[in-house]
Amino acid sequence: MTRKALAEAAEVSERHLGNLELGVGNPSVLILLQVAQALKTSPAELLDEQAARSAEWLLIRELLANQDEATLRRARETILPIVDASTSAAGPRPTRVALIGLRGAGKSTLGRMLAEDLDYPFVELSKAIETFAGCTVSEIQALYGQNAYRRYERRALEETIQTYPEAVIATPGGLVAEPATLNLLLSHCTTVWLRAHPEDHMQRVQAQGDTRPMAGNAEAMEDLRGILAHRSPFYAKAELHLDTSAKPLDETFLSLRAMVRKALQLDAKA
Repeated sequence: MTRKALAEAAEVSERHLGNLELGVGNPSVLILLQVAQALKTSPAELLDEQAARSAEWLLIRELLANQDEATLRRARETILPIVDASTSAAGPRPTRVALIGLRGAGKSTLGRMLAEDLDYPFVELSKAIETFAGCTVSEIQALYGQNAYRRYERRALEETIQTYPEAVIATPGGLVAEPATLNLLLSHCTTVWLRAHPEDHMQRVQAQGDTRPMAGNAEAMEDLRGILAHRSPFYAKAELHLDTSAKPLDETFLSLRAMVRKALQLDAKA
């Protein structure tokens, strides 16, 4: 496609298009969308440096485009041992157990109970992050920002995996926001999504003495529902799922114990 033809198709002047090609233009998102549509692609692909560098990446992405979630999951699990030498598709299930989910799901309470039952160390990753960084989570975020916090989170998880061949790990609720960290967790731990009703999440956090979810925010419940809806597809990548709102704590723990022992092929009566 000539520049003139592209300019006409995108309804952008040739001069502006030339500036874009030279990297000196200042396009709006709308202009980028128009150019991408004219090239029968997306703005994301238009700006993807990896796509420009690698023909293989383009071919792989084309194969995976429009596939359903189950197919994409099988593809990820197949690719993982190729790109991560420490993971083997044919190897035993990881004996580290990682609990994921939103704050107030019961990760700390149930995690400690499960660790005691399995005779595994219990690791609260938020505490490990603070130890690693030398300051609190709120201080990390206030002083260095969210990106720095995600780096500390990843490094704390890497250190935990290297240190503990067996452990029960309670993870921060937002860990799933970083795909590389989530991949690391899924490949080196048996993962359990502890989920609960939004009202239970809120009540449990407040019962622990943390009033931040409600502080200055009359729409806190709506915000919590939005966060849960956004993160749920990522939490759902866990191998095991458990509703912690369905039963009292003791019964919930017995359900967790049974499913984890079955997954790890441990004697449920031990």
